[in-house]
Amino acid sequence: MSRWKAKHDKEHYYKLAKKENYRSRASFKLKQLNKKYKIIKPDHKVVDLGAAPGGWSQVVTEIIGEEGCGQVVSVDLEYIKPIDHEAFLAIKGDFTTQEVQNTIVEAIDGRADVVLSDASPKLCGIKDIDNFRTYDLASSVLDITDNILKNDGDLIMKAFQGEAYQKLISDLKKKFRNVKTTKPNSSRKRSSEMYIIARGFKAKKIKNS
Repeated sequence: MSRWKAKHDKEHYYKLAKKENYRSRASFKLKQLNKKYKIIKPDHKVVDLGAAPGGWSQVVTEIIGEEGCGQVVSVDLEYIKPIDHEAFLAIKGDFTTQEVQNTIVEAIDGRADVVLSDASPKLCGIKDIDNFRTYDLASSVLDITDNILKNDGDLIMKAFQGEAYQKLISDLKKKFRNVKTTKPNSSRKRSSEMYIIARGFKAKKIKNS
């Protein structure tokens, strides 16, 4: 793809997000992913990790609709502006901590049907360091599923192609029955980002204390 085409696509979804009142062009990534894979349903409890500014959570509230009995809990270190929907709840904090994970479980009164993560690490431009950071963040999201995702639940997460990418896929296949990778049309073709659709979580049995 030419640089002009990549820039054109970026500007197209940026302008479209403004026109349709989405907080981020990334909203279209989730819309396209869910249209194809039909992961999120109106009655689902959804946890959106690394959610700021809230573009993905906006899409979830649309799917839930006014009549749906679902819920979306959005978590980020940054402040997330409230979404005018009774199913929406924002938690400001570090989702890798047990305290925040306990807050999530309490908020949804159990475990999530779907976990989302469009989170990206801070990159420095040094390949080895960036590879480590991307894998470390993805692994953190995967580890969290043990605490907040219900048995047979689903995960949609962003990952970056690199040295540790195949290891991440292998890790996911140990925890989910079906793992696919894809790249929605709204994702820049030149980007190394990929989206992982992991279905059928094999939850560990909770030990009685």
